[in-house]
Amino acid sequence: MKRRVVPTTAMMTESLEIDISILCPAWVEALPSVEGLCRRAALAAFYGEARNNGETPVEASLVLADDDFIRPLNKKYRGQDKPTNVLSFAFRESNDASPGHPEQTPEMLGDIVLAFETANSEASAGDKSLADHLSHLIVHGMLHLLGYDHKTAPQARVMERLETRALARIDIAAPYKDIALG
Repeated sequence: MKRRVVPTTAMMTESLEIDISILCPAWVEALPSVEGLCRRAALAAFYGEARNNGETPVEASLVLADDDFIRPLNKKYRGQDKPTNVLSFAFRESNDASPGHPEQTPEMLGDIVLAFETANSEASAGDKSLADHLSHLIVHGMLHLLGYDHKTAPQARVMERLETRALARIDIAAPYKDIALG
């Protein structure tokens, strides 16, 4: 299958640079404003309750791909030979900035890779818009890049609360039931 590659774009907003690579044209066909949606969701997570509140210049990469692209990554890094909705590859070990990182050069937080078919299918099954579901997946991925995880129940509650708050900032309904924002 021959892929049409849509050019990469970058956006610098104060301390967050967001690089977006669109490897699957279906994202643009389904969501013509997909780049703006991606930026908005990433910024909502970054400037919210996340650990980095713009103090250190950072960069994140978003890759809008398809199931064929994400499946081998999921197999290699998670041991699951199937597509998944989103994968995050954090470049730092914790949610603390790298010591001694030059302030003029953005620190690379990591990569977020999203699969169109899986995300679109989940959105349909959950009776959500693809735009809202994509925003949620990006917020989720950004929080992983900032050092959050959901391996334990307490970690999951914290992460779900942060996701809910970030999504509320961009007028997207809470993806989880019974999350107290207070």
